[in-house]
Order: sequence, then structure tokens, then C-alpha cells
Amino acid sequence: MICPVCRSDMIVVEYRSIELDHCNGCKGVWFDSGELELLLKSQGLEETKAFFDGILNSQESLSSEKKRKCPVCGHKMKKGKTGGQPETLIDICRDQHGLWFDGGEVAQLVKYLAAKHPSKHDSKAQVMDFLEEVFGASG
Repeated sequence: MICPVCRSDMIVVEYRSIELDHCNGCKGVWFDSGELELLLKSQGLEETKAFFDGILNSQESLSSEKKRKCPVCGHKMKKGKTGGQPETLIDICRDQHGLWFDGGEVAQLVKYLAAKHPSKHDSKAQVMDFLEEVFGASG
């Protein structure tokens, strides 16, 4: 898969049977439709469906950031804001192929969701450890 930001080849990283596409150049991450929800559920963050439905059905957010093309269909993606303060600006395929996160944005979202939807085990720490290890993200 080709990175929608820097046009480099992305690598596939597997975590708990979830395949994520990661760009070593810009550190962005592509989640195919449903993969981010699976990652969060694997860590005990179950109460995220309404949150993701809100992202997918949200209005386009204004941004000076260049529109990116979906690495699956090639159509321009819409910009959507999510999370707490500061909000995270993500790219959403209009044909629901997936979500694009620039470097560090997945970590921002995980922190926000873990605080908003705590689980019975320390899912935030587990996901953050994974992100740190694989993507070089830091809290």
C-alpha cells in the first residue's frame, strides 16, 4: 500500500490478528474499516461504537491541511476532528475504506478514549506500549 502523505511504500504490522499499515517515512498509520475498533476492543475499550459512528458520519472539518487520497480507492478523503483537547484531525475515506492518522495521532486518540471509557484492565498502558514499540509514538 502507498502512503497518502509521502507516497512511500507502507509496511504491514500485525498486532493481535489486526493488520495495520504503517509508513516508516512520515510515521502515519492506515486502519482499514473496522481495524481501529478491533484494536480498541482487544484492549477492553468496548464502548466506542457510538464514538466511531460519529466520526464516520461527521461533517467535513475545515483545515488548511492538504486533502489526502484514500490508499484503497484513490478518492479524496474528508477531514474529521475527534477526541478531546486538543482535537485530533484525521482523514476519513468517504467510501468507508478506512481512517488515516498522521504520526502521533493514534496515540492521542487512544489516550482520550482510555480516559473517557476506562476498562477493567490497564488497556491504555497496553495500547500505548504497543504504539511506542511499533510506531515510535510517545505519550
